[in-house]
Amino acid sequence: MDTKTAASIFDVALERTRANYRPLTPIDFLSWAGTVFRDRVGVVYRDQRFTWGQVLDRCRRFAAALRRRGIGRGDTVAVLCPNIPPMLEAHYGIPMAGAVLNALNTRLDPGTIAFILEHGEAKLFLVDGELAPLARAALSRMARPPEVVDIVDPYHPGERAGAIDYEAFLAEGDPAFEPVLPLDEWDAISLCYTSGTTGNPKGVVYHHRGAFLNALGNALVLGLTPRSVYLWTLPMFHCNGWTYTWGVTAIGGTHVCLRKVDPAEIFRLVATEGVTHLCGAPVVLTMLVHSPSEARRSFPQRVVVGTGGASPPSAVIEAMNALGFHVVHLYGLTEVYGPATVCMEQPEWDTLPIRERAAKIARQGVRYPTMAELLVADPATLAPVPADGRTMGEILLRGNTVMKGYLKNPTATAEAFAGDWYHTGDLAVVHPDGYVEVKDRSKDIIISGGENISSLEVEEVLYRHPAVMEAAVVAKPDPFWGETPCAFVTLKPDAEPVSEAEIIRWCREHLAHYKAPKTVIFGPLPKTSTGKIQKFELRERARALAQSGA
Repeated sequence: MDTKTAASIFDVALERTRANYRPLTPIDFLSWAGTVFRDRVGVVYRDQRFTWGQVLDRCRRFAAALRRRGIGRGDTVAVLCPNIPPMLEAHYGIPMAGAVLNALNTRLDPGTIAFILEHGEAKLFLVDGELAPLARAALSRMARPPEVVDIVDPYHPGERAGAIDYEAFLAEGDPAFEPVLPLDEWDAISLCYTSGTTGNPKGVVYHHRGAFLNALGNALVLGLTPRSVYLWTLPMFHCNGWTYTWGVTAIGGTHVCLRKVDPAEIFRLVATEGVTHLCGAPVVLTMLVHSPSEARRSFPQRVVVGTGGASPPSAVIEAMNALGFHVVHLYGLTEVYGPATVCMEQPEWDTLPIRERAAKIARQGVRYPTMAELLVADPATLAPVPADGRTMGEILLRGNTVMKGYLKNPTATAEAFAGDWYHTGDLAVVHPDGYVEVKDRSKDIIISGGENISSLEVEEVLYRHPAVMEAAVVAKPDPFWGETPCAFVTLKPDAEPVSEAEIIRWCREHLAHYKAPKTVIFGPLPKTSTGKIQKFELRERARALAQSGA
């Protein structure tokens, strides 16, 4: 590394000024799109059509209304909302006020939402009507709940949780409001919570620079253009929609909002709105592939689909190709703004039989052009593994699209950044062509339908059941969800018999439903000589169950 610190001839009298320097921020994308494509439709939701000029005006009003309430730099604004226009507007209006966006997972339980609101110190809470009961249950657990703004979807009104609705809130604001730029591009723009490997979620902090760069990386990787029409099948709350909330705007494409993932509606929108791009977990692909014939629609364009999470089976990739969808495999984590690698296709793959090509596409691939470095190495020594397709190491990442760190958790942040690399916890091999393929996870995270589930969180609930003596939870492969939680349970010697259904019901009563085990196996747990449960053996049992169809 060059450690030279003395000023060079290129530093003398060449200063950073407002004329030649501006902190990178994705809020500038909206100013650009709202000017260049002012009269062009930028956001579609059912019968609603918003031009880019209207979107810019609405987001300026949003920011101005926040400032009127004293919300600004460093304040958190939480949003609980599906993929409808106000959720997209929050990705601009909140940072345009200098505040930090906290988009909440709509599938969480009230206790977890209350924890996030308190931990992130939310000053305002925007809530969709359908989710109002969930929000009220969370707010009732808080000593000092934030003020609530109700988002009223005209097509799905729902209930109320606050005293003012979103449109009235926007009416308070000035469409001529000048956005508050970050003082530094390292300033926080977003707070995303991930389950990690502990019960309480960890708050991942994004900065303006990383959001700006990852959004452009997404536009490059999926080939977005001003003619692109992006369908929101991926939750905007998940890594801020993998930063496509900003990336589609950066190129002046069109956002098509979708409140709920439904195969028939996806096919309809692809056909009627001319959708060219969408993203989602492999479960979305599976839903499309297995949709009934009457739900499908033909369309002339080829639709690019970005997918991540558990690797999609090659058979699903083949079936998607036959339906007119071109699958691009991405890999990433919440801590790196969503996608960090892409299985970039090589021209010579086009001549391969579809099954061989699908097998290559299923790999995690190479680093994003906006991710500085990727290394597969021994996590302790940082020695790279050979590119032999067999030797496993941990995926390590480094660059501007790695999080600032975990909110109020310096210990976890230091562990994640050991050796000046971000440690993903995912174990992979490097093939001779340099492409990476994930083989296992070292953190026991279960990815179900694109959502992270902490095995420890589920185990903690199982241990609270009065009949349970020991419990361990691992991932079981699932053709629909990718993976589902599989619980191995040992009952107390004096316990009354307990059924699988009763254990599952117990978990559903104490967890978000998607986190509850789908399978429960009773019996003694395999252990080492020191008493540690051998999870690798349980994973093998779960795989065998899946293969047998049980």
